[in-house]
Amino acid sequence: MKTIKLILALAVSAFSLGSYKAAAQEKFFRAVGTPHDPKVEIAFNRYYTYEGLVDNMKKIAEAHPDIAKIESIGKSYEGRDIMTLTITDFSTGKDTDKPGMWIDGNIHSNEIQGGEFSLYSAWYLTEMHADNEFIQELLKDKVFYITPTINPDARNDYFLQPNTAHSPRSGMMMLDNDGDGQAGEDGMDDLDGDGSITMMIRKSPTGRYIKDPQDPRKLIMVGADKVGEYEMLGQEGTDGDGDGRVNDDGVGYYDPNRDWGWNWQPDYIQRGALKYPFTLPENRSVMEFVMKHPNIAGAQSFHNSGGMILRGPGAEEDVSTYNRNDIRIYDALGLKGQEMIPGYRYLTVYKDLYSVFGGELDWFYGVRGIFTFSNELMVPYLYFHKQSGGQDELFEVDEFLTMGDAFVDWHEFEHPQFGTVEIGGFKKNFGRAHPGFLLEQDAHRNAAFTIYHAYHTPKLSVMDVKEENLGGGLKAITATIFNERLIPTHASQDLKHKIERPDYVSISGAKVVAGFVVEDEDFGKFAEQKHTPEKIALDNIPGMTGVKVKWIVSSGSNYTISVDSAKGGKASWQK
Repeated sequence: MKTIKLILALAVSAFSLGSYKAAAQEKFFRAVGTPHDPKVEIAFNRYYTYEGLVDNMKKIAEAHPDIAKIESIGKSYEGRDIMTLTITDFSTGKDTDKPGMWIDGNIHSNEIQGGEFSLYSAWYLTEMHADNEFIQELLKDKVFYITPTINPDARNDYFLQPNTAHSPRSGMMMLDNDGDGQAGEDGMDDLDGDGSITMMIRKSPTGRYIKDPQDPRKLIMVGADKVGEYEMLGQEGTDGDGDGRVNDDGVGYYDPNRDWGWNWQPDYIQRGALKYPFTLPENRSVMEFVMKHPNIAGAQSFHNSGGMILRGPGAEEDVSTYNRNDIRIYDALGLKGQEMIPGYRYLTVYKDLYSVFGGELDWFYGVRGIFTFSNELMVPYLYFHKQSGGQDELFEVDEFLTMGDAFVDWHEFEHPQFGTVEIGGFKKNFGRAHPGFLLEQDAHRNAAFTIYHAYHTPKLSVMDVKEENLGGGLKAITATIFNERLIPTHASQDLKHKIERPDYVSISGAKVVAGFVVEDEDFGKFAEQKHTPEKIALDNIPGMTGVKVKWIVSSGSNYTISVDSAKGGKASWQK
């Protein structure tokens, strides 16, 4: 009996020692799908200024030098660097030799969370690379170009200056918004100094509103035959230029997402456009980078509010730009995204929202043939996992989920023009932006959608290589160039306007007599390429299918077949 007790004691002791060692080695339980013990710790339940984003981007590049590099691709209007992370497995080839995925955010300065969503995408790819085979294979094949903010100046203005949830939308150019011949003379006035521009009300014998007796935060309009207690004065602020309007001439009214060189229209047609396409240095920097990287095959822009996965066209007259084949691919990707991100809907801009001219999304597809989505982020469904209850739901969120932190209670203020007023309302960082506790989950789901999109950019392989002896020292070599993913090497827009060079299939190590594209092998239909037959040009390699080529050679027992595609990358087969 003593022997048994001793054995049990030793076993318990050994188990305890093993548990202690395990606890020492693993400080926390490894969660599925989450970076484990990351080299770079980033909190994704908060927002970052421009400097905060760049600091985290630099940390990612320093911690993962084999798969991440950081560079400035241009300067903003106020001289800030537009910082971009290039993420790929550099040991498997140059980034420009791989199909590329562009990701950006924060083109509108108040649409802040695109910066954090883009940053999360970069962080997740780099931190998961060491342990996750899917990410390892993905970064062998693909490259991500990630620019968290393409409006760095006004991002900081939104954070550091008094604003509403809707301002500023533009960059920091000071323009004459109210048409009085002066620029910037009536900007935002934060009367109570809390950093948010809320609302003003005033007691009035002819008022149409009362405060809700059960919830004094709410204003209720009285019946048509009743007299209220308060009148609405509008936005917190003063009339700085004496034109009878409050806060009407601050940072410019222009829209950075109306500045792109596809179906651009002047300001009198498209409000918010500037002088000409790419007036803005930020957009021009992105355009120039994309033009220098013809390998970019997919793109994602993160916006702000509404829970939408948007595709073009932005304007109805552009419908013919998208043919049936490309729409089929957009639908496959967009509908999968709708499943991946609860509460989001896959929509078309012009049909389901409104007409947009000179938009980034349309430029990427129309000018470069890049399959592009624009996601509008925060959706009220995330609050209580039900359809939105409108304004009343926001008050419930403030009461039950943010514990009163989202609303500025009404308080009196002696206004220089209106007399005694009350200032209050929802803060600038509530409504359009995610509360911190919802930020990371939605960032992950949107990042997963962009990774799914990137996965389906072209992946080429050489397969089914066959030889046939023709006699007289000649033989035929046929090969299938297969695209293992959804997205073709050339979108229909690319084919229509010959935007990008053809894909080339070459054979080396053999003396080529003739080269052909096999149009129909069963019926013996071949298209001969008479010039440089050893390097056959293909117009396109569609997704999830193959194109067959054939050479007649007079010599060569050991040869290599290579594929070189701008958007499809490189592949080879060697005998």
